[in-house]
Amino acid sequence: MHELSGKVALVTGGSRGIGAAIAKRLAGAGAGVALTYVNAADRAHEVAERIEAGGGRAAVIQADLAAPDAAADAVERTVRELGRIDVLVNNAGFLTHGPLADVSADELDRVLAVDIRSVFLAAQAAARHMGYGGRIISIGSCFNGRVPGEHFVLQATAKSALVGLTNGLARELGPRGITATVVDPGPIDTDMNPADGETSGFQRSLTALGHYGHAEDIAAAVAYLAGPGGRFITGTSLAVDGGYTT
Repeated sequence: MHELSGKVALVTGGSRGIGAAIAKRLAGAGAGVALTYVNAADRAHEVAERIEAGGGRAAVIQADLAAPDAAADAVERTVRELGRIDVLVNNAGFLTHGPLADVSADELDRVLAVDIRSVFLAAQAAARHMGYGGRIISIGSCFNGRVPGEHFVLQATAKSALVGLTNGLARELGPRGITATVVDPGPIDTDMNPADGETSGFQRSLTALGHYGHAEDIAAAVAYLAGPGGRFITGTSLAVDGGYTT
């Protein structure tokens, strides 16, 4: 059953890891999918080719979302190339970790530009095109509600701000039938945070299940929120974290 047939989704940071899994899952549900990348053109095109090989439609957009105009431009390109936008998935972001004393002003500005400003501007642009039933889904972090150790100040700051932004979007756009939600991953096995990485034992110990999740676990949650099951879910965060925040 293709629950998203006729719909179009934009997935930022869709060339690898969680973003690539989301793009492929939404395409599998019938959506046309545009995905952005910064540098990994080959990987982005591999995702698009996989979607097209399965009979879907895909568009690849180069966009550095730290640039002020990039997020809105990606939305407009999605509409031009695929005809519309129904689902916006704000996945692009940074996994930041380091002592407070080492965070530079430039690093702070870049993280907030990608993790918060680009989400705001993409949502603003997408809302101009979305009809009733539109979805804005942002990928957050388990750090927005619990910070289990030191060196996560910047990550917690950005992802907590994302929750407030999402709540505001839910109230602003709710009368138009557009929902806004956050999916908060816990430890997910990707190249940015591999299950055999330096801190993986510590991260597993913080989950109730005792193991990492997979990118497909996040993609499944996004697909649910993007589909008919998500029509009455808005202004909230969904933890997909193996019990990390319990």
